[in-house]
Amino acid sequence: MNVRVFGADREIDGSLIRDDAETVRTQLREYEAGEQTAFDLEIDYPATFTGDVMRVIADVPYGETRPYGDLAAALETAPIAVGQACGRNPIPIVVPCHRVVGADSLGGYGGGLDLKRRLLEHEGAAIVSDET
Repeated sequence: MNVRVFGADREIDGSLIRDDAETVRTQLREYEAGEQTAFDLEIDYPATFTGDVMRVIADVPYGETRPYGDLAAALETAPIAVGQACGRNPIPIVVPCHRVVGADSLGGYGGGLDLKRRLLEHEGAAIVSDET
């Protein structure tokens, strides 16, 4: 399903969310309005490495960031593998891969760095740098 958040269109794989599309859109609108800091949706994580990374990402609290390296250490893998899995996240924003950053940069983001920066600013997260 296509959703619009902070003026950007993002594709979310609704087949991984057990809730209906209207519930997802409502929660995204509430997130954007600052009325909601966590999504209350039932997610079917893929049984893949990307799914494992998504589960770890889902634990990063609103308003905080984690370096790729920290997630990699938790999963006993390489930071670049975590970054690649973040890029394959089929339900961005709901599973907040925008909260995963480089040690000294924003890193990448499938929705573009402007949107990543906007999401982090919205959450009040400290932004290390806007250089990649």
